[in-house]
Amino acid sequence: MHWRAIIRLFGILLMLYSLSFLPSLALARLYQDGQWLVFLVSLLLTAGGGLLLWLPNLRANSELSVRDGFLIVALFWALLGLFGALPFILGLHLSLTDAVFESISGFTTTGATVIVGLDQLPKSILYHRQQIQWLGGMGIIVLAVAILPLLGVGGMQLYRAETSGVAKHEKPTPRIAETARALWSLYFGLTATCGLAFWLAGMDPFDAIGHAFTTVATGGFSTHDASLGHFNSPLIESIAIVFMLAGGVNFAIHFVAWRDLNIRAYLADAEVRAYGLTFLGGSIFIAASLQWSGAYAGSWESLRHGTFQVASILTSTGFGTATFGDWPLHIPLVLVIISFIGGCGGSTAGGIKVLRVMLLVKLGVRQLFQLAHPRALAPVKIGQRLVTEDVLFSVWGFSVLYIVTCLLLTVAMMAAGLDLESAFGAVFTTVNLCGPGLGEVAVTFATVDPVVKWLGIFGMLAGRLEIFTLLILFMPTFWRN
Repeated sequence: MHWRAIIRLFGILLMLYSLSFLPSLALARLYQDGQWLVFLVSLLLTAGGGLLLWLPNLRANSELSVRDGFLIVALFWALLGLFGALPFILGLHLSLTDAVFESISGFTTTGATVIVGLDQLPKSILYHRQQIQWLGGMGIIVLAVAILPLLGVGGMQLYRAETSGVAKHEKPTPRIAETARALWSLYFGLTATCGLAFWLAGMDPFDAIGHAFTTVATGGFSTHDASLGHFNSPLIESIAIVFMLAGGVNFAIHFVAWRDLNIRAYLADAEVRAYGLTFLGGSIFIAASLQWSGAYAGSWESLRHGTFQVASILTSTGFGTATFGDWPLHIPLVLVIISFIGGCGGSTAGGIKVLRVMLLVKLGVRQLFQLAHPRALAPVKIGQRLVTEDVLFSVWGFSVLYIVTCLLLTVAMMAAGLDLESAFGAVFTTVNLCGPGLGEVAVTFATVDPVVKWLGIFGMLAGRLEIFTLLILFMPTFWRN
């Protein structure tokens, strides 16, 4: 491990992150909500901490290894959670556990919360919550990769550790810095378009910007306790559906479609097609189930709420117009299953990812075929592209670790005092980065034991870093030279 280079990089990243407190500081002065000192102190502590890490290691310019990249990504997300929690500690006087939970939930775009009474919170604090989800959506590490080459720090190891699974080696441009800038340009453009659409649909500018941040980031934090249900607007919900689904698409596909000005790039991608069909099929099924169970008076209301909730859960956003855990019969379980599928690889969404689920299905079908035809060769393809055996092996390994992590966390949360429904709900919502859960955590984590919250923090980090990047740190061989 190149420890001095790693510590130097942490210092640079913290100093960069400290600048993100400036908009909240400006809003605190604009709205006169009494929080300007909170954000000034947060800025100074973060920048000062970064400076203390950077200065003693100023000349440590060792090239980072792949192992260094995994360590930096995993630890920096935890470090971000600590410094991002400062406004919650200083401004809202939350405990360390609650503040870190809220901050990690933001940066990992989970959307689970311990805060109640959002409608009464200072505007600057609300903006900070929304902004950390926006930064976490694409990954502040990838943002830094676009800048760090100018500072003499290599970025490819960080990009590979940060980006998701099967799609991590597919870059829109040959150079990593250009890739990061292209991704962030698309991300910013989608956010600006979403914010404008929300504003034209009736939101005030503050709510429009805040919800645009967390819609494109598929995060789910809202400035109101009732989430998007506060607005009771089918038009706003329709806009949210469009941009949540956009956030759940591989950004490399967005790049190709934007570069060629051709929407066929989406239709040509097998994963995007499967993602769209999952949304359509899930929406029809949930809407029909709501209508059949009599949860809503008419078919329009069933379709409206069913479609919105499927988009919200599939993309792991977690916005709500209703508490789906209270819906009757099988509906909550179906939505939980959808949450495990998640969005596309290379998107801001959580879950196992559509591409991996497609490969698992194809592997299952191949195994059945080979049982009947033991000597037959049955290659696995996605579209016209052959998938190599090492990728298939990686998908199997990821899926096993994902499920085992969920099971172990469920047992741990039950041991910490939750009933089975609440423990399972807490695990699926944290690991899948969904936000709303089941049982006691259907709306908030405010009432659960601190141990459950720390387990939830681990689950959120594991889900955001896609299991491997976090769990590899627990392997003794990782630390051996």
